[in-house]
Amino acid sequence: QVQLEESGGGLVQAGGSLRLSCAASGRTFSTLTMGWFRQAPGKEREFVAAISWSGKSTDYADSVKGRFSISRDNAKNTAYLQMNSLKPEDTAVYYCASDHRFHFPPVLVEEYDSWGQGTQVTVSS
Repeated sequence: QVQLEESGGGLVQAGGSLRLSCAASGRTFSTLTMGWFRQAPGKEREFVAAISWSGKSTDYADSVKGRFSISRDNAKNTAYLQMNSLKPEDTAVYYCASDHRFHFPPVLVEEYDSWGQGTQVTVSS
């Protein structure tokens, strides 16, 4: 089990950008698939993006393709989500998560083992 902590959320105008960070504890970060999810109040948590342990494979929800980019720095035990061209519909709490299994990509909440506490992203119109 690893501990995850998100940061970088905030308030941004439509069309703007934010970069979220997810810092992970432990020595095994490089073996984990990392994912980003988001959840608006009263709605289900939804998949945003995932990246394999090597960083060579990525997957994105259709709603964010071409706008968001997931990356990782295994030396820093940190995953990132670069969010560009933000829309009001992107407003949500964003969570990072990790998955120890080998298959890729995991896109369901139940496929992930550890979760951060979330960081709020608000996009104004």
